[in-house]
Amino acid sequence: MENKKKLVIGVIGADVHAVGIQILDHAFSDAGFDVTNLGVMVSQEEYIAAATEIDADGIMVSSLYGHGELDCRGLREKCNEAGLEDILLYVGGNIVVGKQPFNEVEARFKKMGFNRVFGPGTPPEETIQCLKEDLGC
Repeated sequence: MENKKKLVIGVIGADVHAVGIQILDHAFSDAGFDVTNLGVMVSQEEYIAAATEIDADGIMVSSLYGHGELDCRGLREKCNEAGLEDILLYVGGNIVVGKQPFNEVEARFKKMGFNRVFGPGTPPEETIQCLKEDLGC
């Protein structure tokens, strides 16, 4: 039996958009990943606790209500403090308030320590391809 890469996924902060995270859960699972779906309204500490518990390879943060930038600040530092220095961090969805140039949004999130940043409407297949590249599977 092959060793599946483990992902923790969820919708960060006070965001209650549940449909997209279910779609991602199914897409990642169908692509061969071992997915722990934390659901909606997930705190940074919950992501980290789950990632530590299952020895995750990646944390996938989703947000649709526009406040992802605020909700994600400090996540990389908290991961590092918890011994998760090498964990892959992805973020995607409608992660900022208003219409902003994606290249600027992406640069800000990468500066916050995210490995990859995905805008609204990114197909799951694109994220899966990036996961396979980044995790070597």
